[in-house]
Amino acid sequence: MLRNRLIDGVRRIKPILCGGQSLRSLSNGATSKLTTIEVDDRSGIATLSMNLPPVNTLTMELMHDLIDSINQIESNKSRGLILTSSNDKVFSAGLDLKEMLNPEVERLRLFWTRFQDLWLALHLCGLPTAAAINGHSPAAGCVLATACEYRVMLPNLFIGIHATRFSFVISKWMMNSYQSVLPRRIVERALNQGKLFATQEALDVGLVDEIACSKDEALSKCAAFIATFDKTNPVARCLTKRMCREPDVRELLQDRAADLKECVDYVTTPLFQEGLCAHLEGLKKRK
Repeated sequence: MLRNRLIDGVRRIKPILCGGQSLRSLSNGATSKLTTIEVDDRSGIATLSMNLPPVNTLTMELMHDLIDSINQIESNKSRGLILTSSNDKVFSAGLDLKEMLNPEVERLRLFWTRFQDLWLALHLCGLPTAAAINGHSPAAGCVLATACEYRVMLPNLFIGIHATRFSFVISKWMMNSYQSVLPRRIVERALNQGKLFATQEALDVGLVDEIACSKDEALSKCAAFIATFDKTNPVARCLTKRMCREPDVRELLQDRAADLKECVDYVTTPLFQEGLCAHLEGLKKRK
């Protein structure tokens, strides 16, 4: 049974007793400082910040550091994980599209595999997770946010998966992640339109759970959500979360090679390459 298969992965998760009242930083072993981790000793909640100027583009290196940081937070027995950005304008601008422009196939395979790994690490994280969205969150930035259990967003921002605007067709697991948060009818229309939701729109449809006036307030609201699990057994909660989410990841886990092949085959088509070139040129003109 799925329950039995998951038990081995969560045996290390135990309640922790927290003393002190300060924030402490954890080293994630990365010399590039692309992510930072701070743990609140009172709550036991770890805040994981993306820290790659200018817009937290998900490069190969940032994704690697995020995976390492998520694993470290889990192994340090934190009570919860809040994902946020050190940038006050952008949560994450999404995948590094330069990796998809006239790519070397083996490099593209590694890049996409790392993105799969990152989503799995966050989506199946045994801890309660929340996103403090303190900047714009398009494309893969939105995918990271939907992989979390709770989302708090600041005003006057946008979030959404607008892949059709640059000729990309997302994978089924990305759609499933979106659809686990939004009704299918809204997902289908938004994906086809390449829609980006303004903060209030995102709240109205359920893409985010709360709006906060500042990053500090967003972090506080995320911490309050994580605190709602204080009376639950961490192992039972983790197993239940993973069973709830298992349908969203089944296709990817059963045949990651097929998803990888579909991505490589599509990214290397003239249709996508022409659309991506036009999109990147448009971005240059807007700067």
